[in-house]
Amino acid sequence: MAVLSVVLPAYNEEQNIANTAQVLSALLEKQGIAYELVFISDGSTDQTYAEIRKAAAANPHIKGAQFSRNFGKEAGIFAGLELTTGDAVVVMDCDLQHPPETILAMWEKWNAGAEVVEGIKSDRGKESLGYKLSAGLFYKIMSRLIKMDMSASSDFKLLDRKVVDVLLSLPERNTFFRALTFWAGFRTETVEYEVRERQFGKSKWSLWSLIKYAIANATSFSTLPLQLVTVFGVISIFGSIILFIQTLVRYFMGNSVEGFTTVILLILIIGGFIMLSLGIIGHYIARVYEEVKGRPKYIISQVTDNVAGNVTGSWKR
Repeated sequence: MAVLSVVLPAYNEEQNIANTAQVLSALLEKQGIAYELVFISDGSTDQTYAEIRKAAAANPHIKGAQFSRNFGKEAGIFAGLELTTGDAVVVMDCDLQHPPETILAMWEKWNAGAEVVEGIKSDRGKESLGYKLSAGLFYKIMSRLIKMDMSASSDFKLLDRKVVDVLLSLPERNTFFRALTFWAGFRTETVEYEVRERQFGKSKWSLWSLIKYAIANATSFSTLPLQLVTVFGVISIFGSIILFIQTLVRYFMGNSVEGFTTVILLILIIGGFIMLSLGIIGHYIARVYEEVKGRPKYIISQVTDNVAGNVTGSWKR
């Protein structure tokens, strides 16, 4: 019988663990689907991991791990993928904003031959105007950068075991799970879902954290920002040529511009381009620096008793 694994990254979600474990277990057992739930506590500072241990002790189909510190959602997803043993793997949020019933539609498509089943948002649910605008801008930018439509995409998706193995074989440390599943290819299907309201707790995503997430993922997956440096240079050159011609014409006409206003404006504009370009280049250099150090994506400090393997820095089977 095929086994379905569900990866559930969690950061300070103590209120959601027990409910999520109960809801998913009841749903999958009712459908007769062999399953395992893999919770990853991303360095949570509350009782998230304690709740995971309780759930694992009560249900042998549940297991989990605790990071030594907060490594981020991407690390949590990949740690969960590493711990799964199922023939198909679903990644979803542990606050159940991703509707559990959608897993059944994904499972049906996988049984029909799909190797990747993308969850597509038909409705983002109740969000503030500022958050919706910032999220919309983020997805538009990312779609342009990676040349894939990510306007309604999410981390909620099902992957065949072969796709999981491909993702885990990638040597890079800075990953963007959502885009990598597009990049990997394979036979892909989609299912639509409506984002639900949280029952417990609050979202850990702020506008600033979304901006940082966008920058990190943009530079880890695309070189387009580096190409902007060339664009800035071309704009500066054309602007300089225009002002150079204007200055010569006025000089020969005996009507040269007095004062340093033009010079100051030129210095400010060109200086801004230079500093922005240096910042972009510096960010890529930082990414290269992080990659060449070869440090693991995450460090697991604890695992539940039903997880087989050894904790040696990062997870090793």
